[in-house]
Amino acid sequence: MNQKQIQQLMKEAQKMQSQVGKAQEEVEKKEFSFSAGGGAVELIMSGKKEVIKLNIKPEVIDPEDKEMLEDLITLAITNVIAQIETELESSVGSITGGLPF
Repeated sequence: MNQKQIQQLMKEAQKMQSQVGKAQEEVEKKEFSFSAGGGAVELIMSGKKEVIKLNIKPEVIDPEDKEMLEDLITLAITNVIAQIETELESSVGSITGGLPF
């Protein structure tokens, strides 16, 4: 590989890195949500994985069954994070052709 080819490759890598950064920023600006237990627990997170809102219907707050509420919250968190990761992988993967970045 000659010097000119290396320089061109470096330019392409920098361009790709910039596009990946923009794609990540776009995902971070989005909101992702999930409802568990038929809407008993609703979680909204930003693409930065920050909790924006957690709504729990009063009827599911049962001191005798706190495990169910914990399970619903855990399910909501797990699913929202999976949505964010899928969106990010899709956005970045379309730029990098599946290469890890």
